[in-house]
Amino acid sequence: MPELPEITAYLEGLERTILGETLTGIRVRSPSLLRTWDPPLSAAEGRRVEELSRLGKRIVWRMEGDLFLVFHLMITGRFKWTKPGAAVPKKRAHGAFDFSRGTLLLTEQSTKKRASLHVVAGEAALEELDPGGLEVLDAGLDGFSNRLKQDNKTL
Repeated sequence: MPELPEITAYLEGLERTILGETLTGIRVRSPSLLRTWDPPLSAAEGRRVEELSRLGKRIVWRMEGDLFLVFHLMITGRFKWTKPGAAVPKKRAHGAFDFSRGTLLLTEQSTKKRASLHVVAGEAALEELDPGGLEVLDAGLDGFSNRLKQDNKTL
């Protein structure tokens, strides 16, 4: 499962490639990717990526007009930046997100397709996807230590 360093690396890469860019097209090959239907995924087309952030282990694209694309890569999901209009590979690909400067492919190397995409409108809907838990980068040593002592569970 992608952990914090991997999610951070993806966010840094996405900032260099898609931040400020307009999403010109979306091609979904695997229907199992999309977990929401309202608003439709097509609502993101023609909107600019205004901000990239993290929500737990999810990668969030904030689009113009308070629309959010929330990706969970799960165990083997990957983003791959490639040439504009690149074909969506038949195997292992969930879909493609087209921008004028290139195409971002979303692939998953496992035969079990677990990666997900939620499309939500507004901050309140985004907050519903927040898994909660400790934000380790903001907790500090004392906060982290206290959280560990709260429950007797496997880490």
